[in-house]
Amino acid sequence: MDTLQKEIAELKEFIVELKADRAASKEKERRESWLRFVSMSLVFIAVTAAVAAQWSGKYGSMTSMSQAQASDQWAYYQAKSIKQHVDSVAVYQLKHGPNAADPEVVREIKRLDDEVARYQHDQDDIKSAAQGLEKARDDASKRGGKVGLALAIFSVSIAMGSICTVTKKKPLWFASLGLAAVAVVQMLMARG
Repeated sequence: MDTLQKEIAELKEFIVELKADRAASKEKERRESWLRFVSMSLVFIAVTAAVAAQWSGKYGSMTSMSQAQASDQWAYYQAKSIKQHVDSVAVYQLKHGPNAADPEVVREIKRLDDEVARYQHDQDDIKSAAQGLEKARDDASKRGGKVGLALAIFSVSIAMGSICTVTKKKPLWFASLGLAAVAVVQMLMARG
């Protein structure tokens, strides 16, 4: 009977320890329940960072495309300038040539003068288009820079949130959320 009492006492002690362990487990779970919110916030920050990465790619592409188009316009401008110069030289030679009074030469001089004027007009339009493309390039580059900064801030925010889950320090989570908010503002500023 003594062994039965001893076993019952051990069983009761085991049950008490089990209940205490379970209570401690529940208490720990309750104390650390905020970590679920940390994890969820990190997911949202990562998704927003992915959107920022897409925007950064878009602005990078816009910068490259606008630069290429502006370069093409300036090459076209240069081609018109060369044609204008060639026609101007031809006009000069015809005006100062021995047959300057010939009606055929006078018609050719008039045609070439018209071409020179047309080239000048075309150059003005081309220059305006090239400058517009350069402005678009500069704007896209500026926006891309802002989004790039937002991406860097998002990275730091995610790192801080990750460290928070390991160290279980709430201030790191709040700092992570604050940095994410700064990054979102930076992103929105890039949109204009």
